[in-house]
Amino acid sequence: MSVRTGVYPGTFDPVTLGHMDIIRRGAKLVDRLVIGVTTNPSKSPMFTLDERMAMVQREVADVEGEIHVVSFDSLLMDFAEREGANVIVRGLRAVADFEYEYQMTGMNQQLNNRIETVFLMADVALQPIASRWVKEIAMFGGDIHKFVTDAVNRDIVARVNLIGRKGS
Repeated sequence: MSVRTGVYPGTFDPVTLGHMDIIRRGAKLVDRLVIGVTTNPSKSPMFTLDERMAMVQREVADVEGEIHVVSFDSLLMDFAEREGANVIVRGLRAVADFEYEYQMTGMNQQLNNRIETVFLMADVALQPIASRWVKEIAMFGGDIHKFVTDAVNRDIVARVNLIGRKGS
């Protein structure tokens, strides 16, 4: 019997309750879920790759299933192939996400048609959450506790305070 391996890629800067919802649900669909933490040249991260890796590892510690947190800096399909993935797990929040994901899935299928992409709709209560909005709200002193765990909230507040001290 072969092991069903899924890859859930993202920058996770920071990991949100929406990400955690997809991780919990994705872990139920596969025998082994690999969370691929990557960099995105078009984004300026608040946290370093190592910090994001540690944050995700801490947050998934109590999630049921075999979950691995791995960094990667390559094409997603090359990473998925190296991890032995059968499935790419992607979360969808809104129609705008669908258009982007639809195009990316088509390109990925051209690169490797042996790996399927599965879309999970975020829980309705979590659909508006996006890492970039969480960071922006925090930078302006807003309350982000509804969007992230307490531990991630502390990480973000500490980083915002550090950035604020450097900027003054």
